Amino acid sequence: MRTRLTLMTAAAFAGGALLSACTTLGASDTGAAMASTAKSPGTCFFPSQVNGFQRARPTEQGSENIVVTIGANRKYLFQTLGPCPDINWSETIAFDQFGPGQICDGRDVTLVVPSTIGLQRCAVRMIRQLSPEEAKTY
Repeated sequence: MRTRLTLMTAAAFAGGALLSACTTLGASDTGAAMASTAKSPGTCFFPSQVNGFQRARPTEQGSENIVVTIGANRKYLFQTLGPCPDINWSETIAFDQFGPGQICDGRDVTLVVPSTIGLQRCAVRMIRQLSPEEAKTY
């Protein structure tokens, strides 16, 4: 199932007030807990290049996966650090980006997902570009 992605900054998404329904990691926990990938120009992207997302099968118990489409044919697998329950039914998500520039790994962004109890902030454990063969399955 493909879902249209509405991109906004997290502040605009929250109407100026960012509410948090998920537990987030402290600054000292993020570096050790999130896996990173090497930053190379071909594996990074700007949020403005995103044009859609869809649900993906979870690969680890306790996390959620989505596939984000960049441009016409590049796809990236995002894996959350923990549960992000409403992401499976959401029609919109936002990226709360840490600093300006490109998104290259999980330390660069948090997913913001609307829910019935407010906005959920879901830490990202891993972002990985899918191979052309893997991308065909999504």
